[in-house]
Amino acid sequence: MYIIQDKGGAIALMIAALCFLGTWPALLNLVERRGRNLMHTYLDYSITNLLVAIIFAFTLGQIGSSTPESPNFVTQLHQDNWPSVGFALAGGLVLGVGNLLTQYAWPFVGLSIVEVISSSITVVAGTTMNYFLDDRINRAQILFPGVGCFLIAVFLGAALHTSYSRDNLSKLQAHSRTDAKINTEKSFDLEIMEAPSKSVAQEENGIDKNAKVQTLQANGLGVKAGTGQYLQQLEDQRAMKISGAKTTFGLVIVVIAGFCFALFSPAFNLATNDQWHQLKPGVPHLVVYTAFFYFSVMAFIFGVTANLVLLYHPLLGLPKSSLKMYLNDWEGRQWALLAGLLCGLGNGFQFMGGQAAGYAAADAVQALPLVSTFWGVVIFKEYYRSSRKTYILLVAMLFMFCLAVGLLAGSSGTRKTS
Repeated sequence: MYIIQDKGGAIALMIAALCFLGTWPALLNLVERRGRNLMHTYLDYSITNLLVAIIFAFTLGQIGSSTPESPNFVTQLHQDNWPSVGFALAGGLVLGVGNLLTQYAWPFVGLSIVEVISSSITVVAGTTMNYFLDDRINRAQILFPGVGCFLIAVFLGAALHTSYSRDNLSKLQAHSRTDAKINTEKSFDLEIMEAPSKSVAQEENGIDKNAKVQTLQANGLGVKAGTGQYLQQLEDQRAMKISGAKTTFGLVIVVIAGFCFALFSPAFNLATNDQWHQLKPGVPHLVVYTAFFYFSVMAFIFGVTANLVLLYHPLLGLPKSSLKMYLNDWEGRQWALLAGLLCGLGNGFQFMGGQAAGYAAADAVQALPLVSTFWGVVIFKEYYRSSRKTYILLVAMLFMFCLAVGLLAGSSGTRKTS
């Protein structure tokens, strides 16, 4: 079994996990914005997410000889370690619930804000629990100021969301007024065109003018990112229609998801270290790869079961689907499969780093909104043409996340191995 034991290796894994965990939500969000059914996407994601855990178990979990203290993956499958397995399954369940909820929250409040709020709640609650479960191996004088920075980022993120929503509302209202003006001019031109006294040349000019306007609108040519027309076209294209919906509903979903995320890492910690002494004497702790396998199996079972039900009984106005329609839907499937792969790698690296340096320090990967915000700006054009206040809040929030991740990474200790 391959084990990371030095601090440098643990930090390297956490940085890789940070990049992967910040990227996979952007891929799922991309598919939703292009109009693909959310349930189809999550089913694809679940397949590759589980595949990563299986590969980890039968490769890294089987390297070297098996010892009584650190048995290999296959050996542990036959041991009486069900209390620890239960914690791993519970961790996978809450993670599955959290991931499913965030997919429904992205259309309401945007990728960046969803990741900010959910990750910050995860750190504030989950890292505190992990600190005590890890027998305080992390330096509290560095760890908890880092947690405080995450908490500040929550409030900055909420203020950013409010400012950004107001900006978008103003853009959409301006776009509606422009549309009304264009429609009025078109009606006036048509009346003139239909008048008997209008010349053929005037008719051709009028038709040509209106045809150009309609062509630009239909093809999206000349539409600049961040404008009201851009936002309206995005709303028309995406899978979940949220026009007129209250963003408060999306924020409630995010908060619930955040508390789910706050529980999965402590549950995994208990699964691998048995701090509550649930295992019988002589039974070795679950190795990280065995726990990761059970963890991912439960996340897969929940994700597939929930989404198969939602295919036939969709929520929030989504169209009804079926298993046959899912199997025949290849549009965007490659992005959904890649998202599951990246999420699985990110979770696996986080757990491997946490086993070496402490799960509280490994929660530094919850600075993933740094990566998600980057993709949100580059791919989804979030915050384009926003107000100065919005830009100031965005920079302040990102600065707090940079400071927080540095403090959490710097607080890491070295776990004692038997």
